[in-house]
Amino acid sequence: MKQVFTLFLITLILISSTTFLVTFDPVGKSKETTPFYVGVTFCGNKTAEAKLLIDRVKTFTNLFVLQSGPVSKNETATNEICDHAVAAGLNVIVYFGWFDRDCPWQLPWLDLAKQRWGDRFLGVYYYDEPGGKQLDYNWSRLFNQMKQQNSTLYQIHAAAIDGYVNGSLVQSYDEAAKIYVNAVKADPGLKRLKTRSITAFTSDYALYWFDYLGGYDVVLAQLGWNHSLVQDIALIRGAARMQNKTWGAIITWKYREPPYLDNAEEVYRQMCVAYESGAKYVVIFNYPKVKGNDYGILTDEHFKALEKFWNDVVMPKKMQDSVKTETVLVLPKNYGWGMRHPQDRIWYWGPDEQSPQIWELSRNLLSQYGRDLDMVYADLAFPVTDHYTQIFQWNAPN
Repeated sequence: MKQVFTLFLITLILISSTTFLVTFDPVGKSKETTPFYVGVTFCGNKTAEAKLLIDRVKTFTNLFVLQSGPVSKNETATNEICDHAVAAGLNVIVYFGWFDRDCPWQLPWLDLAKQRWGDRFLGVYYYDEPGGKQLDYNWSRLFNQMKQQNSTLYQIHAAAIDGYVNGSLVQSYDEAAKIYVNAVKADPGLKRLKTRSITAFTSDYALYWFDYLGGYDVVLAQLGWNHSLVQDIALIRGAARMQNKTWGAIITWKYREPPYLDNAEEVYRQMCVAYESGAKYVVIFNYPKVKGNDYGILTDEHFKALEKFWNDVVMPKKMQDSVKTETVLVLPKNYGWGMRHPQDRIWYWGPDEQSPQIWELSRNLLSQYGRDLDMVYADLAFPVTDHYTQIFQWNAPN
């Protein structure tokens, strides 16, 4: 019988990890009732810098994402920046990495935000990259430390931890998925947003399907990182379509050093691809601040690309969702594989005997269908025949 770490152990670990920092139109709604949003993030810590950025982009964007850890702990700065953005005609999304016990103003602020800014307040960007952290976290180091320290959790769950450390633990993807989804659902901050009917946003670069299952309303797929653009869109769009959620794109780094972002032409292309593929939100991640640039990492060329996108694509209301997807690849149920490369992790473990077959098939289909392909997971709760006419199963003969 397949076994995995105890639910209790991993749920505790995943919930405690929230102390770390970083479309589809709904059925029956028209483009007029579901507008498209495009904007930039502010990740600095000075109110004056945020206002400067707002004034720079206010004529060719309609969204400002206040994605600043320091500002999220400063009520006065948060309100002042949001006031300035709304007065400039922009909508706002406010980031909270978590609801800090040292910031008692944050929860009352949630209750007043809608009153203060009305429909201009779109929701809260809560936590960051939950799926990516799941895949890339150093679980071996954590469990080895617990073993060396003979912690209480190790004493209780020694067999499970030793099984992971020694590589003898048999994989159970169903249990791993259940642990992840339940941990996201149990997050107290996410629950606070739900009880207030505030839209919960996050961004991620993997496991979008399971972010939605955990309760996020909007996931922004991170485009960049030298990942496959068409695969990221296939995974995020498929997850949103099947679960009747909303998706967007956040254009992130190509490089881990200056200039960080790709060139303006490529950023423009990525914005257009996301828009044409049905994204409801397109955002450019603007961090860190580069010496000599008052606006972060956005250059004049990036601003020109944003303005061109606004004037040539958004304002003319060109047909969004122009890519009509009828083809889907169905992955194994709860197969939480990062799919960034053939050796990527599945939940806690390395690739398995199914991975080469899935990798080859997915490359072939992406090459053949491009943006006309979605990728989803087998799940009886979400029948693919309700949404797609051409269905490829991961294990079906070619």
